[in-house]
Amino acid sequence: MATNSSNGEHKTTTKPPPMPSPLRNSKFFQSNMRILVTGGAGFIGSHLVDKLMENEKNEVIVADNYFTGSKDNLKKWIGHPRFELIRHDVTEPLLIEVDQIYHLACPASPIFYKYNPVKTIKTNVIGTLNMLGLAKRVGARILLTSTSEVYGDPLVHPQPESYWGNVNPIGVRSCYDEGKRVAETLMFDYHRQHGIEIRIARIFNTYGPRMNIDDGVLLAISLLKHFVQKPGTQTRSFCYVSDMVDGLIRLMEGENTGPINIGNPGEFTMIELAENVKELINPNVEIKMVENTPDDPRQRKPDITKAKELLGWEPKVKLRDGLPLMEEDFRLRLGAPKMK
Repeated sequence: MATNSSNGEHKTTTKPPPMPSPLRNSKFFQSNMRILVTGGAGFIGSHLVDKLMENEKNEVIVADNYFTGSKDNLKKWIGHPRFELIRHDVTEPLLIEVDQIYHLACPASPIFYKYNPVKTIKTNVIGTLNMLGLAKRVGARILLTSTSEVYGDPLVHPQPESYWGNVNPIGVRSCYDEGKRVAETLMFDYHRQHGIEIRIARIFNTYGPRMNIDDGVLLAISLLKHFVQKPGTQTRSFCYVSDMVDGLIRLMEGENTGPINIGNPGEFTMIELAENVKELINPNVEIKMVENTPDDPRQRKPDITKAKELLGWEPKVKLRDGLPLMEEDFRLRLGAPKMK
């Protein structure tokens, strides 16, 4: 059983994990791996589903309430015999039989989680409790997609998993930041008290096809203006979605609880990002500065030493290669002509 703790110490769990379905150990019948993906109709979730469905031994069940996700992201799988889609809100219990749970459900962009902050923190806390309860009942391994936001506005750079963070508990972003911190706490408490097999990924900024067009991270990539939140010197690290999915699957299949940072350590200021968009996609784009939201982190860069050592993972797609792939998807959805 995985025994890594968040501060890097090695600890043993005395309580054994719950027993999975008896079919797992059957001598005469090899059942498929049944995998639940909460938030599977979303941006990262749908790409994860695509990858999981490539394996013919996987049956994938998606639970999503479509608050930020879309059925369109999964249309290629609807009707497939190994795929099932359930309209479900994780703040309500879900009674199904599964072997693995990828718990991605939660609005992950400020434009959405600040629209309904109470719903956001309920999803993080009650939703995670419900998924842990399900994992306990059926003996499933559960992976939580936590976030780099647990580091808040970091005073340590780059951010290793051992850093406890610098977070405002009562700010407008706190529903997400603190919600994910509580979700991590719940994961480890269920692991220590009930022997649940857990995995925690702290994911950093991710981009790629199917990203929500209204997401402020890369807003208006094929429109006439690229809006940059002031002062523009704040930094982010952008990981292409295929790399992110690869990291999540490696973490789930490995033997380490985490938390493990999954992200691209290539760091850009928001002004540099806008200039990249201008150079690669639309030379005529006008870069416009707009007001920022409170508590916006000044810098964000993952230390991925643990991901390299424990998962054998590091990102492969460079920003300059990933942006054009994302641009093509955006243009198709917007019906916009190519600018360059």
